[in-house]
Amino acid sequence: MVEEKNQTVELTDHEAELYDRQIRLWGLESQKRQVYLRAAKVLLIGLNGFGAEIAKNIILAGVKAVTFLDHRNVTAEDRCSQFLTPKELIGKNRAEASLQRAQNLNPMVNIEADTSNIDDKSDTFFSSFNVVCATQCTITQLKRINEICRKHNVKFFAGDVWGTLGYTFADLIVHEYAEDVVQTKKIQLSESGEPMEKEKFENITITEKHKDTFVPFELILNVEKSSIPKDSEIYYVMLIMLNYREKYDKDPLPSERYSESFKTVAESIIKKYELVDKIKHLVEGDVYAQLSPVCAVVGGIMGQEIIKTVSQKGAPHNNLFIFDPDTLCGKILRLGQ
Repeated sequence: MVEEKNQTVELTDHEAELYDRQIRLWGLESQKRQVYLRAAKVLLIGLNGFGAEIAKNIILAGVKAVTFLDHRNVTAEDRCSQFLTPKELIGKNRAEASLQRAQNLNPMVNIEADTSNIDDKSDTFFSSFNVVCATQCTITQLKRINEICRKHNVKFFAGDVWGTLGYTFADLIVHEYAEDVVQTKKIQLSESGEPMEKEKFENITITEKHKDTFVPFELILNVEKSSIPKDSEIYYVMLIMLNYREKYDKDPLPSERYSESFKTVAESIIKKYELVDKIKHLVEGDVYAQLSPVCAVVGGIMGQEIIKTVSQKGAPHNNLFIFDPDTLCGKILRLGQ
């Protein structure tokens, strides 16, 4: 829960040097208050280019520990966006190949690599983490992991990047957080104690406490068309990509552009939501592999949301963030509620 007072810890000289970037952005006192952040243990599932960006952001922020979980090997396609794996390690396990460069980002964060398949993990495995962030998973896997996280009160995130589009999702169950709000206050007296001849105002910052309720991932998958805000076509493409992965246990490759299997999945979503040609340009666009700039944008959003969540500072996205390649802008949708 949100504490009545901000807990503080002292920063050593080494920590002050290491977190210089954050201190200059937020101030020393703000960095000292990140007790929860510096105690957080994060499980990151999937170390593709998007996963690498998430890892970079949460490691630089200074969480306590990060576990990379990925049974896949580094591919040639990873070289387009996965900057944590050296080129000479193509063919090696992706989690292990990412370990050294990730550790170099922040030696004070405990980073481990797990080469197991997510399907082989027991329910109790997930309970030892404060946050689970899943990428490159099927719908079935996401539902299972989300259900386990809810059972053990673990914050759950999911997300993906396909070509020029991407999304992040958060299920924080019931989340309490504090938010700084700037208010304007009228000054009644001068420094001498005399009434002011002219009205004068000053800004004061107060901390407000809030609580928000979230829904599980499965509730955002089959919402009514009337619940989808205007200009949110990326939501439908997200469904197409997730359903394709669910059916074929992989994402379409650039060599499979316009394949019949992809068209069949796309047409089923288009028909269900009566979209006609509304998302044709997106489906026929670049939804293959991962592009580094998009991974940086969407991975930055995911990293930011994880940091806000574990530090309990700032309002989190509730619950879906989508990145639109047409506008190069993101939008937050609150679905399933």
